[in-house]
Amino acid sequence: MRENDMLEKDEIFSKVLRAGRRTYFFDVRSTKADDYYITITESKKFTEEDGSFHFKKHKIYLYKEDFAAFKDILDEMTAYVLNNKGEEVISERHQKDFKKEYHSDGSPQTNTSSEKSFTDIDFDDI
Repeated sequence: MRENDMLEKDEIFSKVLRAGRRTYFFDVRSTKADDYYITITESKKFTEEDGSFHFKKHKIYLYKEDFAAFKDILDEMTAYVLNNKGEEVISERHQKDFKKEYHSDGSPQTNTSSEKSFTDIDFDDI
């Protein structure tokens, strides 16, 4: 039997979460003893300067005896982050093409939207 056939036979249930350049794969797999465990794989796409790309993958194996403790800690950690930093995503600041906008006095703008506010009047529009 080919190796790919064995891998497909192992997978019982799968879900995929696409998140920008990252993709997360959640898979229920079967052990040789026909018990189940979960793998969580993060796959991140990297693009080279010449346009070619490659993926880096990281995998976590999670067994039934660790489910409750893993879930408790994950719940606690996500609650901590959301309670302390809210749900607003600020990672755009770290993108290569992010451009911080400034007021005329040199202070940073809090709204980085490219839309004009109602007080921005261009007399060519009248």
